[in-house]
Amino acid sequence: MCAGDELKARNPEPTHPLQQRVDLVLVLLGKELKVRYKGTVLGYAWSVAYPLAFTLVFYFVFRLIARVPIENYALFLVMGLFPWQWFQNSINGANGFLLANAPLIKKVSFPRSLLVLTGVLNDLVHFVASIPVIVALLLWSGGRPTAAWLWQVPILIVIQFGVTYGLSLLVATANLFLRDLERLVGIVTMLWLYVTPVLYSWDMVPASIRWTRWLNPMALVIGSWREVFAEGHLTPEVVAAAAGWSILIAVAGQLVYRRLEWRFAELV
Repeated sequence: MCAGDELKARNPEPTHPLQQRVDLVLVLLGKELKVRYKGTVLGYAWSVAYPLAFTLVFYFVFRLIARVPIENYALFLVMGLFPWQWFQNSINGANGFLLANAPLIKKVSFPRSLLVLTGVLNDLVHFVASIPVIVALLLWSGGRPTAAWLWQVPILIVIQFGVTYGLSLLVATANLFLRDLERLVGIVTMLWLYVTPVLYSWDMVPASIRWTRWLNPMALVIGSWREVFAEGHLTPEVVAAAAGWSILIAVAGQLVYRRLEWRFAELV
């Protein structure tokens, strides 16, 4: 049974368009989560195994060999790598969000952007599931969560979601017209990692080029995640700039998608 058939089975009677969209996203998200863990033994552990493996590699290279002067470097890495993995996985995965659902696009009439939304939400679920690991490492390092997390974490999730969803929508749409984009996106996200303070702190960047931070939305987002996890506070001007980028990118993604959506069925 495809997602469209399952949705009809759940809602035999006509419902409000918004409710139909919510139901379809829930159906698609449930299927994505089942497929992701189907046949696996470790299940949830795979949500954190990948970024933890990179944490070990980067810790060995940058702390033990390059001797980056950052205390609790393992925790520092985890606080940056976990939200970065959500972003990177969604952007790289966006190449297939539409192509992988070609039969659904051709047979069922619905907003195709919901496929991209589902993919980003799938990675968001796994990021949220990894937060307990960050908490455990924080407690082990002598820190502790604060009550402010209750409003700070949702704010950052919304901001990063806007950036991630907007770019994913752009990538998913463009990939239908230029299939080589998949390789280019992989290269761009790899380079983007190294110009974003994930492996180093922004204080280590030469003062003459620190202004470039404001041109990199993920630099603002990752820095804010570290402030929340390590210190329990947010810098208003940084959050405002990140929110501005989030809105701009999300709107740009929607505009490009709406302009080209009519050709999707003939391209997938």
